[in-house]
Amino acid sequence: MALTYKESQLVRASVPALREHGEAVSRLCYSNLLTAHPELNNLFNPANQRNGRQPRAFTAVILAFASHINHTSELVPRLERMCNKHCSLGIRPEHYDLVGKFLLQAFAQVLGDAWNQPLYAAWAKAYSMLAKMLTTREGQMYAEFGAWKGWRDFRVERKVLEAEGVSSLYLKPCDGGQLPPYLPGQYVSLRIPVPSTGTYQLRQYSLSDRPGRDYYRITVRRVKAGKVSAAGAVSTILDQKQAGDVLQLSHPTGDFFLDKEESSTPLVLISAGIGATPLMPILSTVTQRSSTRPVSWIHCSPRKAPFEDEVRRLAASSRGSLRVKFFRSQASMLEEDRPELYDRGRMDIAGMGLEKLHLDHGGAEYYICGPELLMEDVARFLYAQGVEKTRVKCELFTTGDLEFKTYAI
Repeated sequence: MALTYKESQLVRASVPALREHGEAVSRLCYSNLLTAHPELNNLFNPANQRNGRQPRAFTAVILAFASHINHTSELVPRLERMCNKHCSLGIRPEHYDLVGKFLLQAFAQVLGDAWNQPLYAAWAKAYSMLAKMLTTREGQMYAEFGAWKGWRDFRVERKVLEAEGVSSLYLKPCDGGQLPPYLPGQYVSLRIPVPSTGTYQLRQYSLSDRPGRDYYRITVRRVKAGKVSAAGAVSTILDQKQAGDVLQLSHPTGDFFLDKEESSTPLVLISAGIGATPLMPILSTVTQRSSTRPVSWIHCSPRKAPFEDEVRRLAASSRGSLRVKFFRSQASMLEEDRPELYDRGRMDIAGMGLEKLHLDHGGAEYYICGPELLMEDVARFLYAQGVEKTRVKCELFTTGDLEFKTYAI
């Protein structure tokens, strides 16, 4: 049921105060929720709870929805990423009911006397509208998953070292069943039991090989020792996995992917570090489809990059359609100094020139994955060169959404 004009006005009028107290709203909502329902610690990433990213991201979505309460259709593309993430985690309608209860309680706590029955009723209806939008879309996604419901056991067939501290795990289903197709760039969630906390931790990992294989491949970066975090605990557990070990995976999903339709327009793939993982299946798929589509691969890593040998082999057989550029930010003096293979230092997008970036082509597509600040900088540069936002796709390896930030890039 849509909000009345008066209810809409009440909700929108409360947004500035709620935004001002956004940190408090986020903290109160999730702290109270997890205290009352500790079983939900099996769903939420504790690192993102401690640093506040997940609660802040959800509050930002709520307030963005409230600000566009009369034009909610404008938010649908932005909510797609959230729906994909929720389906990967197994979020269900009853979880929305719980979060809504504690969210409105948090609103009441921060607004004090300004929180009254009419405002409560208006916000309850507004939240119900948002929850309905999300659960409807998520229901469609779950239906598309077919027979694969929940977590599925996969066995590690082999483990391959890709670069220093980076390994790929080749996974096959223990039930011997077929693997559903996915789109290049999508991810799966893994459910990992963490003995030190007594809970499961859920993490997303890009499928790093192209679709159509009889296995899934994920590629994991080991977090350096000394960084005490749940993320480090999970990466350490995965780094210790060997052939024969079993992992639990969710159905592939994600809104960062290469379109199914073949294209001849230039494609520019820009990544840093482990950000190469969703771009590798895109590159592999494109080079398999066409030997003539112009593609640029631009990557920065401290030392030798993941998949570097594979990328160079594809470039060597591409007859010039694939151009590659590697940057090494911490190249050792002991490494062979071959400037034709890589540049020393950080990625210099502005110095790449028109040819590799295809800035002179009005239809070139750009896929970016890496640290958040790098993606923001690259996106800003591309926009400043006249590239439309619809041609720039970013994959964020953490909770949040660049589009929901208060500043525009």
